[in-house]
Amino acid sequence: MIKENLKTVEENIKAACERAGRKREDVTLIAVSKTKPVEDIMEAYEAGIRDFGENKVQELCDKYEVLPKDIRWHMIGHLQKNKVKYLIGKTVLIHGVDSYELACEINKRSEQKNVVSDILIEVNIANEETKFGIRPDTAFALISQIMELSYVNVKGLMCIAPYVVVSEQNREYFQKMLKLDVDITNKLSNNRRMDVMSMGMTCDYETAIEEGATMVRVGTGIFGERDYSKKT
Repeated sequence: MIKENLKTVEENIKAACERAGRKREDVTLIAVSKTKPVEDIMEAYEAGIRDFGENKVQELCDKYEVLPKDIRWHMIGHLQKNKVKYLIGKTVLIHGVDSYELACEINKRSEQKNVVSDILIEVNIANEETKFGIRPDTAFALISQIMELSYVNVKGLMCIAPYVVVSEQNREYFQKMLKLDVDITNKLSNNRRMDVMSMGMTCDYETAIEEGATMVRVGTGIFGERDYSKKT
């Protein structure tokens, strides 16, 4: 099932890229493997997927230890400061940074391990009370602060749009993210560039690609529905 689902997702990504006049290689597919067992991840791995996303630090660390070392792990869930120390050196990208304090903790722990951690700034683009992320109008100020840290590299922006049945309903939020990205880029000095836009999930990733996403996070569309009653 997973291989068949991946084939469908890949076809959808290619079609969305064609509609937007973009190259397929401009978009990274992140397979969201939270709550899924190692066997499922290996099936996706054997089908060619190398980027996987996890929501919880402990689950990511456990899987990191037993799965192939060429997997590129993405921390896509809300990250607590007291869990940062377990994560550093294991991820290719931390998606959900939404405060200077969290960035400072990542910087501190990264310096201890002599690595530079790539991060994204999470924006609450729809101003949902139940979502993490900063307000769009505070993004540039926060990014400017974080860019002064030596062991953290701001690669771009991330958002979690509202859950929708019809993906078109989220187009306005993806358009706002793209405008925000352009506005911030124009304000940054020439030696400070951001090139990652992580937005779009199973319900809306095609629309996100049409509006400029460079990373899409697809879980259910690849692995099927999750059973949260089972432990991985």
